[in-house]
Amino acid sequence: MEKAAAARTQTSPVTAVNPVPTLPARGAEIPVIGFGTSQLGECGEIVAAALKLGYRHVDTAWKYGTEKGVGEGMRASGVPRKDIFLCTKVSHEYLRAADFARSVDESLKRLQTHYVDLLLVHWPSTEGIPLSETMSALARAKREGKTRHIGVANFNIALTEEAMRLCPEPFSVLQAEYHPYLDQSKVLAFCRRAGLVFMAYCPLGRGRVFKDSVLAEIARNRGKTIAQVALRWLVQQGNIAPIPRSSNPAHMAESLAVFDFELSEAEMGRIFALKRSDGRIANPAGRAPAWD
Repeated sequence: MEKAAAARTQTSPVTAVNPVPTLPARGAEIPVIGFGTSQLGECGEIVAAALKLGYRHVDTAWKYGTEKGVGEGMRASGVPRKDIFLCTKVSHEYLRAADFARSVDESLKRLQTHYVDLLLVHWPSTEGIPLSETMSALARAKREGKTRHIGVANFNIALTEEAMRLCPEPFSVLQAEYHPYLDQSKVLAFCRRAGLVFMAYCPLGRGRVFKDSVLAEIARNRGKTIAQVALRWLVQQGNIAPIPRSSNPAHMAESLAVFDFELSEAEMGRIFALKRSDGRIANPAGRAPAWD
């Protein structure tokens, strides 16, 4: 962990970018860099700090246990609710219509907001719940004004296509894992064809990138940190909104400061070449679909 921290702070402190550029998706304007809250626990102060630094996209979920903290952080930050793109998710345990509606209402209560900007189905059903039932519930949440935009997370291409066909409301986002060790070229190409923003979680490979010699060399040559190079690689591909996570304000600011440089074609290629067959991190047995 000490080596990872050193890798992140090998250059001088950075200043956060505000406003962060956005990606359009069926009426949504999604800030390109989001703030992830998985595993952050009671994160009110952390979220408030992130918003004060310039983040305007916050990602949470019932499964993370961070919705209450996100709501507290939004209020404490002083940033107007209308300026925050807020995403939460309904877990796979609650994909029956009645359970889905109750989960959404409980999420809104914890977040202390009347709506979220993006509502996702967190994982596909493993209980044989008809996808049509879940998609009807997702569309209903949008029609009732509880979310402005909708989509899915951790669905493969075939499942996403089927969900889009069954849902009466249009999708804006597919959220999935993406970092230099995981080849997501097929999924990204699908998102572009379908008009979806690819929201990338684990963009730093849960810290694995900090030990990578290729990324370290590019970072040294650029006068940037490894985290900035990895995030720039994602952003520069287009149509990708990574959601890095940190509880360290210096690292939070660092992750926003990726818009003042551009990687060369050769550097991009070297990072693409880091992909490997065992690169996937989030792959829960019995719950994950057949990945593309």
